[in-house]
Amino acid sequence: MPLHPQAEAFLQQIAAAGAPPLWTLPPEPARQAFLALQAMGGPPEPVARVENRLIPGSQASLLVRIYAPESDRALPVTVYFHGGGFVVGNLDSHDNVCRALANRTPTIVVSVDYRLAPESPFPAAPIDAYDALQWVIARAAELGGDPARVAVAGDSAGANLATVATLMARNRKGRLPAFQLLVYPVTDATQSQPSYEALGEGYFITKDALQWFAGHYITADQDKRHPYLSPLFEKDLTGLPPAHIIVAEYDPLRDEGIAYARRLEADGVKVSVSHYAGMIHGFFMLAGIFDDALRAVDESAAALRRAFADSHDRVS
Repeated sequence: MPLHPQAEAFLQQIAAAGAPPLWTLPPEPARQAFLALQAMGGPPEPVARVENRLIPGSQASLLVRIYAPESDRALPVTVYFHGGGFVVGNLDSHDNVCRALANRTPTIVVSVDYRLAPESPFPAAPIDAYDALQWVIARAAELGGDPARVAVAGDSAGANLATVATLMARNRKGRLPAFQLLVYPVTDATQSQPSYEALGEGYFITKDALQWFAGHYITADQDKRHPYLSPLFEKDLTGLPPAHIIVAEYDPLRDEGIAYARRLEADGVKVSVSHYAGMIHGFFMLAGIFDDALRAVDESAAALRRAFADSHDRVS
């Protein structure tokens, strides 16, 4: 379908503002510019308890933000990794999304402030993601959660980290999450899917932007087909938990999200895919201006509820 009118209005607003594109800035000013998008996320929902905590990692201590809705029983837990191309984004940029998921599922959400490039290029972020996932599963009961019902979730680069942390858990015989919620995931660092070229200009995230992010995150000597960079190239995806994948029609990352879903399905992993017609990359975090963002968050919460119910039934 044509570009959604709300997406078109957003793109016109960005163009009229005349601000330099993120990928023309050094990383720190780009981070500040990206954080300004939070104002378009809508009013933050109140959550019963919000707590920042420093947790140990194998290479670095990690700041996490824990969102706990009111409950008189152990809740499922969702480990959330923010998007931002592995270069920008933080706990604040995705605060609204985490609050909404916590309330609407309901689930305890643990948002992870993993290390960013270029200060900490690959594989720092996947190591942090894996460490955080293992810490949360081990401490779920302490957080008021159920260790048998832990999911990973994320958008864009964060969705890459969610599925890579899951791959690492399987490969290292660590603790696996029960479910993966992947919003327009990065799965192919070679940037060779058809939508990368077809939609690489004019739809908010561009080919130049994606190359800028990758240039900071991936060192020159790194194989871009490494499965912890490009889970699409993992030879065997068997044994991974079920996944729900959201893609946007006018997103250069669209085809790699669909391709990853097909790979999961081919290897026997239960997967569902939701296509948001007329939408652009980044819409999920902008509920203040996109009606489809509200719908996608509701859909994500419903997918988490179903997965947690299935996990509970299997344990019972």
